[in-house]
Amino acid sequence: MVRAMGTFLQQLEIWEDDGGSDGVPGFQLVGSAAQLEWAGRIRGLVNAEFSRVAESFRTVAKGQLGVARAETEAILQILEEKRGEVMSRTEAGYLIHDWQEISDQVRQLIRRDARYLAIVAQRAARKVASQ
Repeated sequence: MVRAMGTFLQQLEIWEDDGGSDGVPGFQLVGSAAQLEWAGRIRGLVNAEFSRVAESFRTVAKGQLGVARAETEAILQILEEKRGEVMSRTEAGYLIHDWQEISDQVRQLIRRDARYLAIVAQRAARKVASQ
């Protein structure tokens, strides 16, 4: 999965450097013409939301040191993995159904991840131990 994620992120970077498009290279959407147009717009918004959340975490990480920074960087890795999973989906209906109304889906994806839950538990344990 890590190797595939690296390839996806490389493709995404090349795509963004080329000015982007309605799709991600290698991940053509499948659906009716109307669905493709609609899902293409949604995909751009979803990618922008992932970028917004990632920038928030990067800003937090800049002010952190040691373990806290490492944990935030681990959360960023989880975020990029989730972005890859979502952006590699080829069904236009998936984007339309699950991402049409973007609210906090990106944060919810992270919050449901077992690795994120472990980080939260470790932070809470350190807080209790320091008191």
